[in-house]
Amino acid sequence: MLVYVDLEHQRLQQQPELWEESLARRLKHKYRLEELSGDLCLMVRYDRLNPNLLRELQARAVIVSGCHTDFERYSADSLTGLRAVYREAAQPVLGLCAGMQLLAEAYGAEIGPLGPLAPGEADPYQGAYLSGVKQERGFMPVKVNNTHRLFAGLPAQPTFFQAHYWEVKALPASFRALAETDLCRVQAIAHRDLPLFGVQFHPEEYDDAHPDGRKVLENFLAIVGEKGN
Repeated sequence: MLVYVDLEHQRLQQQPELWEESLARRLKHKYRLEELSGDLCLMVRYDRLNPNLLRELQARAVIVSGCHTDFERYSADSLTGLRAVYREAAQPVLGLCAGMQLLAEAYGAEIGPLGPLAPGEADPYQGAYLSGVKQERGFMPVKVNNTHRLFAGLPAQPTFFQAHYWEVKALPASFRALAETDLCRVQAIAHRDLPLFGVQFHPEEYDDAHPDGRKVLENFLAIVGEKGN
């Protein structure tokens, strides 16, 4: 069984239209993981996750979603179990966007906003999302700068879906940086010894015109299969 951790804060329910859209996306991602893996995928709320639950479920791997809500809205206690899963690393873990940021933070990295736009700098997202801040949105190329199984079979600059205005500020100890963009230098990470991986982009948001994200998920699942043998 795979476990897909739903990292979205319940505060988003105060915006019903956005909550319903977000929930539909997360369910789509769960079914995609089942299709790609041929295994069951259980979606678990972030505040119910802990290493004991994963042992009870005999989970083969953990995938942690992104979210719309700033981390300051989350109580420290609600993230204790997820951080313990990251630290224990008993199963392969793939953090997606915010899921990667929390993974890096669990290993001592600083995370935070990409920063404000410079005075007079054009805002390509004016009127949508946040205004006046640096961010990456939509399908865009990512530069792979370190050979790794996650990117096997992909070109040097694959295309992935982005939706973030936070980043990992510096690489955590014992991790390798695998990819970057001009705006965000930490686009993918992998622990040197433990089965821990993270990507700032959203590979789960692939489509027929942009299939590279699917390949990343397939590569991760191949790693999971090897770890299970």
